[in-house]
Amino acid sequence: MAEPLRQPQPSRPADPVSPPAFGERIREMRHKAGLTLQTLADQSGISVGFLSQVERDKATPSLGTLASVAAALGVDVDVFISTPKPADSVTREGERPSFVLADSSLQYERISTVLPGGTLSSLIVHIPVGYASEITAHVGEELIVVLDGTVRQTLGDAAFVLHPGDSLHFMGDTPHSFANVGDVPARLLWTGTSPRLISSWPA
Repeated sequence: MAEPLRQPQPSRPADPVSPPAFGERIREMRHKAGLTLQTLADQSGISVGFLSQVERDKATPSLGTLASVAAALGVDVDVFISTPKPADSVTREGERPSFVLADSSLQYERISTVLPGGTLSSLIVHIPVGYASEITAHVGEELIVVLDGTVRQTLGDAAFVLHPGDSLHFMGDTPHSFANVGDVPARLLWTGTSPRLISSWPA
């Protein structure tokens, strides 16, 4: 017996794509930059009321407005709209970007990658024998792990001699410095949230 013909079913509309939530990311970056809601609104050329709605995910800005907010925060608009690929998060020994700053004898290897809205930075610092840094203090959180050599890290009035495998976790607003006090080059893994380092790194 022949099966009855099935009537075609109306096509179901695709589920709408949820707009990206910019608010929390913008608010976090604004706080890290030390900007008030009013200041960021003024620098972006938008109303403080609309920016407040965007930060609470009650309104979605146009791409042009988002670009203005990004410019005021000193970042690229891709920070808000790009989705990183998993493969882009991998760095390989011997293939990592390395750089030096001006006439410094320190050499750096970039470990962390660029993630939209990311605030964490990480690098390997190569420290020659006899090097001693200046004392510095800045906003942000820092974590160091010594990979090779012997490093003396000062933190306020305290000083710690660190050997391979030793670590130190501290807030960057405490005056601090480091020095290679061994007889071989030292390497340490630095991870932190210092906005000055993030913004000044070469691409």
